[in-house]
Amino acid sequence: MQTIFKTGAIALIFILICQFANGQNKDVKAITTLLAAQVEEWNKGHIEGYMHGYWENDSLLFIGSKGPRYGYDITLKRYKEAYPDTAHMGKLTSTITRIQKLSGKYYFIVGKWALQRSVGDVSGSYTLLLHKIKKKWVIIADHSS
Repeated sequence: MQTIFKTGAIALIFILICQFANGQNKDVKAITTLLAAQVEEWNKGHIEGYMHGYWENDSLLFIGSKGPRYGYDITLKRYKEAYPDTAHMGKLTSTITRIQKLSGKYYFIVGKWALQRSVGDVSGSYTLLLHKIKKKWVIIADHSS
């Protein structure tokens, strides 16, 4: 009887671990899909499409070379000013170097970005804080340098 109990307990623990990992994998897949879609939109020259990954809220935080800025509309305006045409946008590559789950609703991402452009190549690093809002992952804070 003890053997059956131990086997059942081990099976239950295994099932719970698999369910936890599967839930985590779904989140990681959703986040990486979101970030890949941003790269695709950028490379089409669609800044508005790229912005779909961001939280459409006045509390969105973007930190770039000119310091922190708040708000979706301000971030969109800043992107349009910095990248007025496809020559300035170039072709974006993004490499995620770390994905860290902070909780069931928050992930922290570290990565590198590069733009290959006719007006001069640029590259840097980024950190992102993503939050699950209404069952959708969105970037709520972006620090790109």
